[in-house]
Amino acid sequence: MSKGIVIKNTGSSYQVTTPDGSAINCKVKGNFRLKGIRTTNPVAVGDVVTFTANADGSAYITAIEPRRNYIIRRASNLSKEAHILAANVDQALLVVSLKEPLTSTTFIDRFLATAEAYSVPVILIINKTDLLDAEERELAEAVRHLYSSIGYEVLLISATGDHSDAIAPILAMTRGKISLISGNSGVGKSTLINRLIPSLNLRTAQVSATHHTGMHTTTFSEMHPLPGGGYLIDTPGVKGFGTVDFGDDVAHYFREIFACSSRCKYGNCTHTHEPGCAVREAVERHEISESRYASYLSILQDRDEGKYRKPF
Repeated sequence: MSKGIVIKNTGSSYQVTTPDGSAINCKVKGNFRLKGIRTTNPVAVGDVVTFTANADGSAYITAIEPRRNYIIRRASNLSKEAHILAANVDQALLVVSLKEPLTSTTFIDRFLATAEAYSVPVILIINKTDLLDAEERELAEAVRHLYSSIGYEVLLISATGDHSDAIAPILAMTRGKISLISGNSGVGKSTLINRLIPSLNLRTAQVSATHHTGMHTTTFSEMHPLPGGGYLIDTPGVKGFGTVDFGDDVAHYFREIFACSSRCKYGNCTHTHEPGCAVREAVERHEISESRYASYLSILQDRDEGKYRKPF
């Protein structure tokens, strides 16, 4: 038996790299499942695995080492299963855009809450700023202020053209780390990756002129080495971000709501209707943004309805 790290998921098999640099295509047994979690992919990019290579050239993953973290989303509309985007990451880069296409704040907040739940730091990257007019630029600055005031690192960039000054900070932030990069389809994720790792030359696609949404160019997750050290895990673009079951702890994953909740009259306050709720009072005073509070309520609705509600 040998050990390695999963660097690519092709759907039917997993590419595993070993300490000596060899790459082995492995499959999993039909009954291979992790206890306590229902996922469409029991093995994820970033997993450290044990595998057995056979004389006929086949290889099978037999065990997964405990993950230090992972980031996960509901697999699809109404699905009870989850999909693990990546495991054992140092941080996530969430790429969004405010034009062609417009990323909803609900999508952003669902991603951030999930990352909080699974101990994954996030850097928010607002791309395509070259497309914004003066009014839209003010909106971008307002979005930056909103999330930076909560404690998130926020960058405004344009990944196209000669904007090397925008790429340098991202290279510095990712150097020596394993970073997941994710976002809606069409936000320029592949273009950004091509700027960070020019040798990849990933395929990019135009945003649909009819629906103003992006088209998928990445099919499966894959880990790529960064020129300056570290790794970048590219993931397929997603249209929505279904949250997994947070139970009664949803407020714990909204930093400002959790900080404010200690002042609520009742210790088990859900921040929806109870008298003496400090969170709702803070929303009324605009100390907590209405968009963040609405995102919090939407995740509560997921829990109450037991299904994934589309975030658009």
